[in-house]
Amino acid sequence: MNFDEMGLDPQVLRAVTRQGYSTATPIQSGAIPLILAGHDVLGCAQTGTGKTAAFALPILHRLLPAKQTNHRNKRKQQYRPIGALVLTPTRELASQVQKSFATYGRCTDLRQTVIYGGVSQNPQVSALRAGTDIVIATPGRLLDLMNQGHVKLHDLQVLVLDEADQMLDMGFIHDLKKIAKQVPAERQTLMFSATMPSEIRRLASHWLDRPKTVQATPEASTPDKIEQTVTFVEKPQKSATLVRFLQSAGGQRHLVFCRTKRGVDRVVRYLERARIHAMAIHGNKSQRARENALQRFSSQRPPVLVATDVAARGLHMPNVSHVVNYDLPEVPELYVHRIGRTARAGATGASISFCSADERPSLKRIERLIRQAVKVQKLPERGEGKSDLVQQPAVTGPEDPQTRQGRGSARKSRNGASHRPFKSGRPAAAGRNRRKTSHRK
Repeated sequence: MNFDEMGLDPQVLRAVTRQGYSTATPIQSGAIPLILAGHDVLGCAQTGTGKTAAFALPILHRLLPAKQTNHRNKRKQQYRPIGALVLTPTRELASQVQKSFATYGRCTDLRQTVIYGGVSQNPQVSALRAGTDIVIATPGRLLDLMNQGHVKLHDLQVLVLDEADQMLDMGFIHDLKKIAKQVPAERQTLMFSATMPSEIRRLASHWLDRPKTVQATPEASTPDKIEQTVTFVEKPQKSATLVRFLQSAGGQRHLVFCRTKRGVDRVVRYLERARIHAMAIHGNKSQRARENALQRFSSQRPPVLVATDVAARGLHMPNVSHVVNYDLPEVPELYVHRIGRTARAGATGASISFCSADERPSLKRIERLIRQAVKVQKLPERGEGKSDLVQQPAVTGPEDPQTRQGRGSARKSRNGASHRPFKSGRPAAAGRNRRKTSHRK
């Protein structure tokens, strides 16, 4: 279906045409007419298939008549009511959704404001006071500003939960319930995600009124153009195995997923010691650091990006060639989101998972979810091809540089004398001088 056949406002269509879009994706073809008709919608589609436009375009269309009325009566209108609220689980996704609304609404007078934590609230409060039509927010900062009286949602027309399953996984359910109490009961509610587990469907039954389900692809399916493989490696060897893989793999942009923030930092330090440029992105990083990492990752000379599941969905990462699951996710649906960072917009990509013995049950759950077996791949051993460049011993986690240097430093024996243990390679200068002196004596 073409966009000009959906009945969208000409101002919205003009912006879509400027972006070079003419034919809607399956999720857009299924969801946009239903949203325009006023139905609540529960949408499910793979990442990278245009879910944001599926709800952004009809929201802009719906708010335009009210905005035009307010513009004609702007002398009488004392405030600009918030017409649509989009809730997202992460700051990066909120920022990206805001950019999409700005792009598709560029030919209108509608205003968008993004709200998230980790930065000063003052610019956000100023934007709210100036008046905004659409708010894109993370639940925590939104609740904070609501409690301060800066956000009023009693005129809300549309509520959107983007990546609803991740918000539940991240424990936002209590915040969502508090926000829902402050919005009108007579509203249109939309839920979108790449996966729709049973918990989401139960939530939809309470929040949505006779919703229409749009499932553009089979639930929890993965793009056909992703080559999925798994290699069996124990945890102490994962870091060295990752280095060998990165040195032997082709492609340009490599995205590595770890389960914890501390694990991300350890992997980054290990890669840097192996002279592989890497950057980290996780919840403990400042917003500026996270944005800088994403910007560098999209550059012509990208680093290896090591991340937690904060980067698993919704973010715009162009031309990711490989996704590496350094740790398999405990929630199998996250696997779908992770590997969905590659093979976007019709491109091809590859994913490889490192599976230790204790992660075998997680691999089985993933294979049941995606309804296919992941192909086993054996990576080159040390000494084969480019992997011979790495001669570092395998460790559970990267060692601190000072610890590594300390291996060759002086140690005190029981009687207080110091000595230097020599292993391989050239001895220290002080040791050579001592041997020469003792030889002359």
